[in-house]
Amino acid sequence: MVTGAGLTQAPSLVARRRSPSEWFVFIFWTAVTVNGAIMIWLWLRDGGITQLHNASDLWTSAGRVTGLLGAYLALLQVLLLARLPPLERQIGFDRLTVWHRRNGKLVIYLVVAHVVLITIGYAGGVHISVWHQFSLFLSTYSGMITATVGTAMMIAIVLSSIVIVRRRLPYEAWYGMHVTLYAAIFLAYLHQIPNGNEFLSSTSQSDWWIAMYVVTLALVIVYRLLRPVVAAFRHRLRVVEVRRETHDTVSVVIEGRALARMHQEAGQFMLWRFLTRKLWWQSHPFSLSAAPNGQSLRITVKAVGGFTRELAELRPGTRVITEGPFGRFVASRRKRERVTLIAGGIGVTPLRAMLEQLSGPPGTITFIHRVLTDADCVLREELEQLSAQRGVALHHLIGDHQDPAAAALLSPQHLRELVPEISASDVFLCGPPRMMDHTRESLRAAGVPSRQVHSERFALAG
Repeated sequence: MVTGAGLTQAPSLVARRRSPSEWFVFIFWTAVTVNGAIMIWLWLRDGGITQLHNASDLWTSAGRVTGLLGAYLALLQVLLLARLPPLERQIGFDRLTVWHRRNGKLVIYLVVAHVVLITIGYAGGVHISVWHQFSLFLSTYSGMITATVGTAMMIAIVLSSIVIVRRRLPYEAWYGMHVTLYAAIFLAYLHQIPNGNEFLSSTSQSDWWIAMYVVTLALVIVYRLLRPVVAAFRHRLRVVEVRRETHDTVSVVIEGRALARMHQEAGQFMLWRFLTRKLWWQSHPFSLSAAPNGQSLRITVKAVGGFTRELAELRPGTRVITEGPFGRFVASRRKRERVTLIAGGIGVTPLRAMLEQLSGPPGTITFIHRVLTDADCVLREELEQLSAQRGVALHHLIGDHQDPAAAALLSPQHLRELVPEISASDVFLCGPPRMMDHTRESLRAAGVPSRQVHSERFALAG
């Protein structure tokens, strides 16, 4: 339980020290950089640039080093979202997702550069056209067809993550495409290790790369496959109740054994897989909508796609497999007595759970729920009861953002009217991306330092 007693702002000298998570980030990227440097050093030691006699050799060497870097970052791409507990606890899912997205683009740039540069280099060496050389690669070089397929798969994955594409792509299709990343990396392995000139002539390089592939594969197997299976047998989760909250929103209550050993906190989310004929093959992220009590878990889900619509049809007794908890969007990040919770739409769920764990003198906690219509006020009665019990100022802001009458909602002036001392508050923010971006700007204009704003981007699952 988080209390308001003794919560004061740390002195500026302390605030400038690195936090444990900052040290972890520093150590993590140092390790990534050092390992990458060793990889390049092995390549240079074994003659990576000693055979540069002409422009064709330069193109070819540039193609080889971009291929090495692309393969290395592809392995890092897998590890960033491999559900590794230290990364999740210290870095947070939000930041890992950003790194994953940016690193994925860099992987594609390097892989495409590898293909283009090495084709130019080989073509120049035998004085043929680039297109002729590329056709020779496909028709005569071992492993080139699988490498081309792997490259095409990686490009498709990155394209599917572009915002404008992602918003129009069903979650199931997007998730399925990302799972193929493992196949793409396997195809890259078949091209790289058995056929790469560097690895055919140097056992140290091939051993180093094989070790990286094996370690990555082992971590994926342990944390993406075995850990959820072990947790499923340990906790024996089952649906016990499905309750309709609004016309398009349901709450699902799950019970099991030894739930306290999951160590969930209010505000976190988990990946849920419901073992029915239609849903068993997909897992989707949903935040807990009630504070964990060791006896049951609850999620509240809005129907926005095929998977979420099917949840209303779940029957008591349905088995559940879950991964997590994930995220650092938790009440324990509170540093000040005053707290402001701002939710947008169904993003209210983690904040409603968090409200159960927050306490303080009456008037020190404010809850703001921004929705388009009155029907979107999910969990309204629960929020009103909790607010009354804890002396929380509760505000429901209702109105379409395109309506001029609602244009001022969550503006800097409006925030100061709702929470006069908002600049002295810790602010917890969760909702759709556009709403969060707008609210962040308003908070900044209202004088709230960015270090006091804690957020979780809520992506609606299909």
